[in-house]
Amino acid sequence: MPTYVKSVTFDCRDALVVARFWAAALGGELDEESTSGKAFVEAPGWGGPTLWFQRVPEPRTAKLRMHFDLRAADGVPEEVKRLESLGATVKETHGDLVVMQDPEGNEFCVES
Repeated sequence: MPTYVKSVTFDCRDALVVARFWAAALGGELDEESTSGKAFVEAPGWGGPTLWFQRVPEPRTAKLRMHFDLRAADGVPEEVKRLESLGATVKETHGDLVVMQDPEGNEFCVES
């Protein structure tokens, strides 16, 4: 039997803040027992791994070497506006690809 990715784990300052953002961004469900120390998000319907967020004492010191690329089904400008309303910020724009940051500065891309 092959191995599969069960979850993607994020180290962060406040697990609840980041988990709330990603639950809303992906239409997922935030586990009701989530705290600022640890939080769990399951994104129904996309069939991917769950997202786990854990508070760590040290700050992020460099750019993440892995990130999400989100496909904007209803158009990039509309999705960027929606994600901004959830707390994301735009870092750079490259035509139809927008580099954004979640509430703790973790980068991700939005594309068509």
